[in-house]
Amino acid sequence: MTNNENKKDEPISDFGNEKISIDDFAKVKIRIGKILSAEKVSEADKLIKFTVDLGEETPRQILSGIAMHYPDPSILVGKNVPIITNLLPRMIRGLESNGMILYVVGENVLTTLEPGSEVSPGTPVK
Repeated sequence: MTNNENKKDEPISDFGNEKISIDDFAKVKIRIGKILSAEKVSEADKLIKFTVDLGEETPRQILSGIAMHYPDPSILVGKNVPIITNLLPRMIRGLESNGMILYVVGENVLTTLEPGSEVSPGTPVK
């Protein structure tokens, strides 16, 4: 085998990241949430406070440090996005965050990741 060939089951690149087991990944619960509101947190340059419908009794508050990518966060309202729902709550600037919105992040880009068709809030991502 030459240096440019890969074994059948070897990844082309591991991006230098630590590997986790399938059991660890199975613990992560991801569901689609509909963004109901999005506003900058006063006195915080990076934070946006979201209210998100996950098909639960009450919407969740989620904070995300992406304000530099969305000067007008209202353009995010109505989007259906994947959210990690089983993270422990976290206090940020005195506000509780109850989940994590997933984004596509690349060189000079950060954008939402959305389903290819309309789905209901709370739909699982697997």
